[in-house]
Amino acid sequence: MKLFNNEDTRIIALGGLGEVGKNMYCFMHKDEIIITDAGVTFPESDLLGVDYVIPDYTFLKKNEKKIKALFITHGHEDHIGGIPFLLQTLSIPTIYAPRHAIGLIRKKIKERNIQFKNIIEYTEETKAKFKHFEVEFFQTTHSIPDSHGISIKSPNGVIVTTGDFKLDLTPIGPLANLHKMARIGEKGVHLLLSDSTNALSEGMSRSESTVDNALSEIFKQTNDRIIVATFASNIYRLKHIVDTCKRNDRKIAVFGRSMENNLEISMQGGYIEHKDIFIKPEEAVKLPDNKVCFLCTGSQGEPLAALSRIAEGTHRKIKIKPSDVVIFSSSTIPGNALSVSKTLNKLALKGVKVYTNTILSDIHTSGHASQEELKLILRMFKPKFFMPFHGNHRMLQTHANLAVSCGIPKENTFVLSNGDTLSLYKGKVTRGPSIPANDVYVDGNRIGDIGNSIIKDRRVMSNDGVVVAIFNIDSKSNKLVGKTNITTRGFVMVNDNLELIKELEEISKNAINSKLKEKAEFNDIKKEVTSELSKKIYEKTGRKPIIQPVIMDIK
Repeated sequence: MKLFNNEDTRIIALGGLGEVGKNMYCFMHKDEIIITDAGVTFPESDLLGVDYVIPDYTFLKKNEKKIKALFITHGHEDHIGGIPFLLQTLSIPTIYAPRHAIGLIRKKIKERNIQFKNIIEYTEETKAKFKHFEVEFFQTTHSIPDSHGISIKSPNGVIVTTGDFKLDLTPIGPLANLHKMARIGEKGVHLLLSDSTNALSEGMSRSESTVDNALSEIFKQTNDRIIVATFASNIYRLKHIVDTCKRNDRKIAVFGRSMENNLEISMQGGYIEHKDIFIKPEEAVKLPDNKVCFLCTGSQGEPLAALSRIAEGTHRKIKIKPSDVVIFSSSTIPGNALSVSKTLNKLALKGVKVYTNTILSDIHTSGHASQEELKLILRMFKPKFFMPFHGNHRMLQTHANLAVSCGIPKENTFVLSNGDTLSLYKGKVTRGPSIPANDVYVDGNRIGDIGNSIIKDRRVMSNDGVVVAIFNIDSKSNKLVGKTNITTRGFVMVNDNLELIKELEEISKNAINSKLKEKAEFNDIKKEVTSELSKKIYEKTGRKPIIQPVIMDIK
């Protein structure tokens, strides 16, 4: 590992390495920084109360004056979801994004009352020039319109980042610009950053057109109501469902806010047609079964999503029928298998027919490249050095091995973690020093003030509850006034444990009086009460609840 020097071009990964999501990469040369993507990840179940996980922006905050622009490859949450939080944290002069992503970004910042006007739409013909960097774009195929890779020309060589992509030769949307990719490769690429999400999948990914055919067959054969659950961000899938409903004379009722938002923006941008096909849920339930389709969120079994509530029987606007046909046009994200299984079981109990993605029923395909496509990209760009990105470490390492099989020397591949850096100097890439790049938690409107200690407390409260000891002290006479009151939440049923509560009140009183005799400070009294209650509670129950003493000072 070597330290940077003033002539290096630096590549800094703030997110997207060792994880699927939270993509954010910085490219720095002297007094200029450009950024590609600003994503989020959604919290695991153990991050109680956390809404989003975002990258650590400390490095950017320290170098704020050097930032020239943020470039967005496409409009998925793991690439644009962090933009509102980034804009709340520091100043970004300009955001470059393709048209569809711009619609999504503007809606996001409007929802958070952020005023930001300088968003520039780019196309394949756009070239963004700065003092040290020159940026151009090439179209890729993904599950959302207007997806692009980015080529960055620096004083030390050319860096290419693919963004998220697949090589679908019969896509629903535009074909990837393979010719431009090859031309960039012919001119010379020094460092390639390539999407690793599907690096563990052998062969080629299935074409979106195979899903088109499979869904069309189901619609043709079905005379009952159809309920389709899919990712709200998979715009080409939504487009196909809309087109299929139009051909089969079915109206569509939409359930789920994210689904409504994505459809609205896609129709405004002209990516999805047939606005007349959409009706309100109240109208849909009055139509014959063979004339309606419900399009909803919840393909991952999310408890509050539309499909989960429909399966549970708690949705206010739609009740399931045994004759209904439910289509899961999605794959199960790792970690969601249990929740998806619960939803499937609930639907089975209702007697409905369910289609999921299987070898016999191709109703979903990934928007990410499998191994043979990744090899083709490596062959087209012919990079001297390679850094896999966007994937867990197993995905990254597998992708690096694919690069070696395509002729890139192993010592020229870099499997990194968030916070790691690379140095590009005169066409040669080496490792640089690491910087802090911890996860930052967003809870409501609070960014970064939810630390590990708070998460730990929330876990304790969720498992063992909380005990609050409330007592009055006359600070003038230095005496306890009245008795100590013990109240609990999530610890024990008070009415069934009155003897324990009285014992805890007595222990609290003795602890307080012993400290008052020593003329101790209030903080010392609280510590003593906490210590004594903790011992007794663990002895009696084997549990370790949060204990919160509350002193009321009566003067």
